[in-house]
Amino acid sequence: MQAVDKARSSATLGATREGSGVLIDDQGHVLTIGYLVSEAQSIELTTQAGKLVPARLVAYDHPSGLGLLRALAPLDATPFQLGSSKDLALRDPLMILPAGGRDAASAALLINRRTFSASWEYLLEDALFTSPPTLQWAGAALVNRDGQLLGIGSLLVRDAAGAGSGVPGNMFVPIDTLKAILPELLARGRRAAAPRPWLGLATETVQGRLLVTRVSPEGPADQAGVRAGDIVLGIGADTVASHEQLYRRLWQQPAGAVITLRVLQRSEEHTSE
Repeated sequence: MQAVDKARSSATLGATREGSGVLIDDQGHVLTIGYLVSEAQSIELTTQAGKLVPARLVAYDHPSGLGLLRALAPLDATPFQLGSSKDLALRDPLMILPAGGRDAASAALLINRRTFSASWEYLLEDALFTSPPTLQWAGAALVNRDGQLLGIGSLLVRDAAGAGSGVPGNMFVPIDTLKAILPELLARGRRAAAPRPWLGLATETVQGRLLVTRVSPEGPADQAGVRAGDIVLGIGADTVASHEQLYRRLWQQPAGAVITLRVLQRSEEHTSE
């Protein structure tokens, strides 16, 4: 993928990105992780046989983090069958299949499934965690012994078994998340549900508080005067001390609503809207 000029995501993800994708139907739709293809100017697919095919972005689902592409020429490949991620149990044996064929494939176990929240205004209700980790996780296929697709690779994590576990692994977006919204993505380019509010904040939990680490230029938080180094105290009258608390409280409001954000700025409490 080559990003558009001055893409916001290039600062953290780079202007050129590579990863894996999974063919999911006979119409040439390829499922991947969305950050690989956000703000794309051009996208090119390389098949296992070395065939190069241009593709276009069909949908980027922000709540799940999934991206959906469509190949603009035949891929001459067999689509994966979508499995059922809800039926996965802990310690089930799995395969992780990134681009690269047999040499890139690896075996793993499901060692945890839990709510996952991250610094970039992202929360996944049922994330799948596997170990041992692969270093080719982005867009990789998570499959069961029947060859059914159960998840799409998103991250390399240090605590796959749980907070503070120190067990490295990978986080996957479960395929059931896609199955519930796939018709909407194909028809509309996004899910039918109303969009969520977005602040343009990146935060990290430090000693029980949310420290602002990055503010998106010209985003709502930037325009309200929030700066890196501030501490988020709450939304309205509600105190927030974790990503999950912040996002759940934020997403109670419709997109476009005025949000009252309380922050600690240079040892003084400020209210930003």
